[in-house]
Amino acid sequence: MIRTKTEEQIAKIAEACRIVKGALEFAGKKVCAGMTTAELNEFVHRYVVANGGNPSSLGYYGFPAACCVSVNEEVVHGIPGDRVIEDGDIVTVDLTVEKDGWQGDACRTFCVGNVSEDKRKLVRVTEECFFQAVEHLRAGTPLGDIGAAVQEHAESNGYGVIREFVGHGIGREMHEDPNVPNFGKRGTGVRLRANTVICIEPMIAMGTWRTETLSDGWTAVTADRKPAAHYENTVVIRPDGVQILTL
Repeated sequence: MIRTKTEEQIAKIAEACRIVKGALEFAGKKVCAGMTTAELNEFVHRYVVANGGNPSSLGYYGFPAACCVSVNEEVVHGIPGDRVIEDGDIVTVDLTVEKDGWQGDACRTFCVGNVSEDKRKLVRVTEECFFQAVEHLRAGTPLGDIGAAVQEHAESNGYGVIREFVGHGIGREMHEDPNVPNFGKRGTGVRLRANTVICIEPMIAMGTWRTETLSDGWTAVTADRKPAAHYENTVVIRPDGVQILTL
């Protein structure tokens, strides 16, 4: 069931999103070659707690960290650990924060040091996919238009669109209805109502869209081990457009 939110509830979600936004900006300044993904996670965790939030991923179905940190071929759900970030890596930080019972969620992929132009283009196009998706989004838009916009832009650049993982609604829970795929057909799916809050999160791969999950049970990698990027914001559907809460 897709539940719309009141303005008071949206304000609560926006408070959680404010912490997410700040933490990701902080992560972008801290990430560097030579640090481990666990060290980056610790910076994010401390920022969230210092600003009055709780990292929702910590303990979620047993996930052991405050955020997901995924490097290069890792698409999503990378467990922070002793992997050393190297010059030329792209590093994705995916963070959900709870504050006063409400959730905010966003993700960024950062370029570390001397990143190849191929990887930089992948990161850039992935972000562009998000903005293509929201450009004409408003109350009454069919859900399928979001995925179609992402898919069209990604595939026109020669990239694969991850299918096993999708965006989602958000509110009191990290994941609520509806699922928000990054592929689809225009004019299909439920028509989104005003004050629906969703997370739109293109996950785009340089090669195949197929993924595999590593033995840790969490980390999803591209099947061909080519790089992938991820960009996400929490948005509110409004009568005449969208309100992006994590920008």
